[in-house]
Amino acid sequence: MNLADTDTQTATSPTTALPVVAVPGVEAWHVESNVVPMIALSFTFEGGAAQDPEGKAGCAQMLARLLDEGAGDLTSDAFQERLAARAIELSFHAGPDALGGSLKMLLKHADEAIDLLALALAKPRLDQDAIERVRAQVIAGLRYQQNDPGVMASRRFFREAFAGHAYARPSSGTIESVAAITRDDLVAMHARLIGRGRIKVAAVGAIGAESLAEALTRAFGSLAEAGELLAVPRTEIAELGRRIVVDLDVPQSVIRFGMKGIPWRDPDFIPAYVLNHVLGGGAFTSRLFQEVREKRGLAYSVGTSLVSHRSAAMIWGYTATKNERVGEALSVIGDEIGRLITEGPSDEELQKAKDYLTGSYALGFDTSTKIAHQLVQIAFEDLGMDYISRRNAMVEAVSQADIRRAAARTFADGQMLVVAAGRPVGL
Repeated sequence: MNLADTDTQTATSPTTALPVVAVPGVEAWHVESNVVPMIALSFTFEGGAAQDPEGKAGCAQMLARLLDEGAGDLTSDAFQERLAARAIELSFHAGPDALGGSLKMLLKHADEAIDLLALALAKPRLDQDAIERVRAQVIAGLRYQQNDPGVMASRRFFREAFAGHAYARPSSGTIESVAAITRDDLVAMHARLIGRGRIKVAAVGAIGAESLAEALTRAFGSLAEAGELLAVPRTEIAELGRRIVVDLDVPQSVIRFGMKGIPWRDPDFIPAYVLNHVLGGGAFTSRLFQEVREKRGLAYSVGTSLVSHRSAAMIWGYTATKNERVGEALSVIGDEIGRLITEGPSDEELQKAKDYLTGSYALGFDTSTKIAHQLVQIAFEDLGMDYISRRNAMVEAVSQADIRRAAARTFADGQMLVVAAGRPVGL
């Protein structure tokens, strides 16, 4: 069936998703919209860089970069030419817990786009010349990053925070680990990660449910069942209270800091999310922005975010300041965390945070690609198809008691793991 010739139904609300089941082990969340003749597809497979073999960090990311470097009978050049000729956008990526991708195409080119996606997933060539080309690109990037204080601080932070755990390894690998990756490693990684049974899919655009089911069958139906994943045990951020210096001869230090976190699936995640906005998540209104930048001019940027991996969660923060003012900046950050522990936010602060978080949520759904990405992430976290309709109400319901409970679980006694790359004075 030609997907471009199929009739579609009246478009639903951009946040109304309906399930579409194709072959066993493949289900998509579907939002139909006929505003433009375009389809956006987002998908993710459970298991990512945390599945890299010992001593082969970067394997999952290399595989993701190689999936569109030729597939089936098409060489890398031929595959890319087919994509370019039809303005098909296909990309793959790998994070700590998942390998995923996205596909965007005009409705009239949907059949060819789906066929190319199916080839890339089921029959990647993994030609040796492509492997060496991608390896050289990755290693060149890693060499460049050796002089980047932000990268060096982040890598050291994760190495200390999750020592001995898969999350301690950089997802992009090291020069030594990337050099050690073989074609056999990539083939084995493909068999372990890419298969039916652990895939989440979201589709948004001018395609009806029946046509989508057919497209999903063509795209993913030829995949074997996914292989067995390596166990990734739950862990927590370690070394709280420790301060580490990565010695770099630069005029200012780049700082990374972290505390305990709450995972997305936890009932206290939303209160922690609101609390984080008050502390450092609000671009211009957060306490850290006001105290560190606006009042004292210690840094150009400062902020925090919640990191929720499959097996670990934390509040992660960043800033950069002159070497001689690192101690002062960290003292201010610590003081603001302490105030939130003992006093909490004011009622006005709490309401402003909730107003912003509910009002800005719709901005994450202003394109088909964004909607597809949001849906597949919600599906991956197993939050339920109605999460979008529930989310703002959950934010609005956060009380001061909820905030205090979240602060007790995350800030604890105010201890942080701090890593500063530079030559900070008095740290």
